[in-house]
Amino acid sequence: MTQKYIKKILDARIYDLVKETPLDEAKIMSRRLGNRILLKREDLQPVFSFKIRGAYNKLLSLSESERKKGVIAASAGNHAQGVALGAQYLGVKATIVMPKTTPAIKVNAVKAYGAKVVLHGDSFDEAFLHSQELVKKHGYTYVHPYDDPDTIAGQGTLGMEILRQCPDQLDAIFVAVGGGGLAAGIAAYVKYVRPEVKIIAVESQESACLELAMKTGRRGVLKQVGLFADGVAVKQIGKETFRILKDTVDEVITVSTDELCASIKDIFEDTRSIVEPAGALSLAGIKKYVDREGCEGKTLVGINCGANMNFDRLRYISERTEIGEKHEAVLAVTIPEKPGSFKAFCKALSKRSITEFNYRFADSRDAHIFCGVQIQSEDDRQALLKELRKDGYAVEDFTDNEMAKLHIRHMVGGHGQAVEDEVVYRFEFPERPGALMQFLTLLGSRWNISMFHYRNHGAAYGRVLLGMQVPVKDRKTVNAMLKELGYPFWDESDNPAYQLFLS
Repeated sequence: MTQKYIKKILDARIYDLVKETPLDEAKIMSRRLGNRILLKREDLQPVFSFKIRGAYNKLLSLSESERKKGVIAASAGNHAQGVALGAQYLGVKATIVMPKTTPAIKVNAVKAYGAKVVLHGDSFDEAFLHSQELVKKHGYTYVHPYDDPDTIAGQGTLGMEILRQCPDQLDAIFVAVGGGGLAAGIAAYVKYVRPEVKIIAVESQESACLELAMKTGRRGVLKQVGLFADGVAVKQIGKETFRILKDTVDEVITVSTDELCASIKDIFEDTRSIVEPAGALSLAGIKKYVDREGCEGKTLVGINCGANMNFDRLRYISERTEIGEKHEAVLAVTIPEKPGSFKAFCKALSKRSITEFNYRFADSRDAHIFCGVQIQSEDDRQALLKELRKDGYAVEDFTDNEMAKLHIRHMVGGHGQAVEDEVVYRFEFPERPGALMQFLTLLGSRWNISMFHYRNHGAAYGRVLLGMQVPVKDRKTVNAMLKELGYPFWDESDNPAYQLFLS
């Protein structure tokens, strides 16, 4: 198997369109982590993503009759751009089926390369099924984004370049995983030529399909995937890619949304380029690995695998970065409702800066304040909590509380007065024009809405915090109705952030 891929990678004739991207040292990160950190700059490809490699290699393998009939692909964006540009370069007609949740920057880029865009469904899986219907109808050749030997071999040229550009010490390569094409191609080549080099797969915690397969030994299907890192939002690892990865990957690391946001900032500070969330997976994995292993003096390679992101998403990313870097703690603190209390609280912070402070008068006894506090590390956060409690403050740590970070910090302002039978739910739904109105229509008007908070984060999912007045006898009915809506939801009625600030 491996020798077959080595030959296909070596035979790939893609460099009339694909760039051999530089392998740059991230000097700031290298000093900070005590290791030599190298970044493979796939954000510098013509389509700002590595996907052009596999897509173009697949197109080159097609017969003349296949090219005349045209090609089709289903993609959230990066593969789509690779297919569109490659097809335009070769004079081949291309149709791209994209989920309706795809960022506009990717949709517009595909159209600019001359491909026909069909928007269908809310996920890659729905787009894929529609593309297969079009294959049957029109006889197109399907260009798979990851689960095809020619696509995998095209991505494998990255591994060949890395070994050529880093011929001496090389301890590990960290590779982002969605369907697994990039990791499979790199692993097949690197493990054959330099088997001592570790291949470490990095996944978003919201779409860890390879981790699931490695644990169970089979390709399980995730019930749902988060779309923040939309470039790797895949429910099931590929069949061919898993066949390669199960024997070539040394381990799988998963990272959180906050850790991805922090790594986007890190890459910007070292390169002055802004990668998309999936493009920051490798560096997020490197940081987590170094922190866990305590290693020094190693040469670790990460891949900036994509830089296609809507600009308005930066608002959300910057908001979460400090938490991802463990530089901010989000706290709820109860202080006495009397003059001088806030000053005394600031003194108790031991010269730490306050990044956010929200408060509104509720009663004459206690004040519940919602605040962000600048910290240096996870250990510093624990020390801060210990110090405040020692000084007699009642403290709730909301640093890892999604509801608090997404909603409560923007809603603190007073408790609901005379609001009876209130229950609180948090929802997520695919973000597209009219999505909020559709959500409200499906929700209906049987129960009074007592609280509503919605923010457009520039992401693929809209998020709502909803309060409704539901008598106890109707609670089972409302839960059954909400399940029928088909959107992920969480009952947050007992969440301490709600109890302290809004109940």
